[in-house]
Amino acid sequence: MRTYIIRRFLLVIPTLFIMSSTLFVVYRMIPGDVVDEMVQRAQNQQGFVEKDFDIGMMRRALGLDVPIHIQYFNWWRELVTKGDLGKSLISNRTLVQEMRDRLPVTLELALLGVFFGTLVNTPIGILAAVRQDTKLDYILRVASMIMAGIPGFWVMTMVFVYPSIWWGWTPDVVYIPLVRDPIANLRQFIFPAFLGSLAAFGGGMRFSRAMMLEVLRQDYIRTAWSKGLRERWIVIRHAIKPTLIPVITGVGMMIPGLFGGSVITEQIFGLPGMGRLLVSSAISRDYPIVVGYNLLMSTMVMVFIVFTDIAYAYVDPRIRYR
Repeated sequence: MRTYIIRRFLLVIPTLFIMSSTLFVVYRMIPGDVVDEMVQRAQNQQGFVEKDFDIGMMRRALGLDVPIHIQYFNWWRELVTKGDLGKSLISNRTLVQEMRDRLPVTLELALLGVFFGTLVNTPIGILAAVRQDTKLDYILRVASMIMAGIPGFWVMTMVFVYPSIWWGWTPDVVYIPLVRDPIANLRQFIFPAFLGSLAAFGGGMRFSRAMMLEVLRQDYIRTAWSKGLRERWIVIRHAIKPTLIPVITGVGMMIPGLFGGSVITEQIFGLPGMGRLLVSSAISRDYPIVVGYNLLMSTMVMVFIVFTDIAYAYVDPRIRYR
């Protein structure tokens, strides 16, 4: 197990290198850069004088006058020697400084999404399997298909449009910090987290149901029934633990989706998280923030995947890593 864990974490290093290299080059192949964006913004303001802008000097000051491979080398040097994931070319704030303010928002959104997408749908999927082919099972299956099929961003948009038209109500878009008012903060995050996890909720429920049905058909479950054990004891004591493997898989697959989906969710609900920072940085061609953000998120996702594989061995004793 120890050797397997070490190998998996070592594999993360070349993966991150390839990902960051590709993103670094591809993003700079887009015509224009942050200096062009600054000039464009200045042109839209009153009092713009073109001679006041020395574009060549601005590019030299931002380190954009050197070839891409040198920019990439300088970026990695800052990361390795100073732990600097990147500094904004516009605000001059480092990504670490932005993370202190924004990462808690994205993490809270993702954790609540995992709660709705896993800790709620798993018991519902188990219940549907235990009550197979009953009215309750059919209702839950239809509901799961609807949740899995409806685009989350469309539902989020409708939450703003129709309640405001019919009842004059819209979700609160002014961010309330958790430390200031935990209840109001939780109330503000419930809607975005639930709507962002709709697809995972529907798919996870059907996944849990299918796995529970397979477990309930095993010989040792029939033996437990033949002994006269109560249904609740059979489900809790013998059937739930093998069902947790797809749940763990679902969590490992859900977390990257929730981090990626936070870009849309935070934009719609006005949450000042990392996803919103990525959108604004991408629009303004703020290369270091975009590359640093993706490197950070990719690292977190791959670490979660490694921990997911490790968790398999603890849930199912038959799994061994050599």
